[in-house]
Amino acid sequence: MRPASSEGALRVQAILGDGFRVLEFDESTHSSAEAAAAIGCKLAQIAKSMVFKAADGTPVLVVASGANRVDDKKVARLVGQKIGRADADFVLLHAGFAIGGVPPVGHATQPVTVLDRDLSGYETIWAAAGSPNAVFALRPEDLVRLTGAVWADVAKT
Repeated sequence: MRPASSEGALRVQAILGDGFRVLEFDESTHSSAEAAAAIGCKLAQIAKSMVFKAADGTPVLVVASGANRVDDKKVARLVGQKIGRADADFVLLHAGFAIGGVPPVGHATQPVTVLDRDLSGYETIWAAAGSPNAVFALRPEDLVRLTGAVWADVAKT
């Protein structure tokens, strides 16, 4: 683990400011399982940022617990229109980051954002930070403040 040095991680560090520390690992943190293993935390503490495409073309960001699968029907009801999984090109265009390193902040196009309420039960959670091996720690209340989003039930049961 070392301070951010890649372009994407440095961009996220600049967006977050001095109150947060973006860290990079030699190993991949691309998936929630890889991130939890590298960090040494529970899978459920990983705040994975998933980008969907709404029917009208709007990007929808769901920040979900790494232990949960997202129920797209629940998210569609929350945003008021059908959604589908975004492809890599859509994610890169609208988020400004590649899949596997999408942070919950700093998107090129401001997304509609929904937060998985299961993340709110942890003292510390970990989010991707602009590259497939960069993360940062934050508290659930930081996630709300940084995104302007609210907690919702988005997990498949």
